[in-house]
Amino acid sequence: MLPIPTTVTFLQMFERPERRAQMPSRPRLMLTRAENLPVQFYRYLYESVGKPWVWVTRRRMRDEDLAHAIHRPGIEVYVLYVEGSPAGYAEIDARNSQNIELSYFGLTPDFTGMGLGAFFLGEAIAIAWDKGPRRVHVQTCTLDHPRALPLYQRMGFVPFSQVETTVNPIGDEPHPLVEAQRRRQPLHSGESH
Repeated sequence: MLPIPTTVTFLQMFERPERRAQMPSRPRLMLTRAENLPVQFYRYLYESVGKPWVWVTRRRMRDEDLAHAIHRPGIEVYVLYVEGSPAGYAEIDARNSQNIELSYFGLTPDFTGMGLGAFFLGEAIAIAWDKGPRRVHVQTCTLDHPRALPLYQRMGFVPFSQVETTVNPIGDEPHPLVEAQRRRQPLHSGESH
């Protein structure tokens, strides 16, 4: 499988947003910190949220390495449940207390398009700011959901840098760029990421 080119956008904010998205009145939601998160449950979340967008870094990690990464002091994982089912997760890296990163954020495909993204992102941002940092930052790329970058900006993040890079897919991602590469056909101009 050939590498897929992508543009990574780095975003930041230096103050807590004044407004937060309202919690939807339906469905029933619960957001909770997952402490002592089992590696296999983390893998389920990472793959469920990230596989459509070619998230591969942690899929390639051995269990021991992944356990070390997610259980380090300062790493917090929050799971959003909808009607009792896991619908997405946010991972906050607060190892540098003044410079907090929203390392991973997203919803599973079953729960996208329900108006949950802004609420969930707002809650993740609030959790980060509750730690008293000077700065909160995040990154997204052109392989992520097409509404990711506009949502981050709407919630108060401001782009400060971009880099061109490539992602080496594992081979089973359903992303249109991976499918086109698999078929060795170019994407038609009407298709989107």
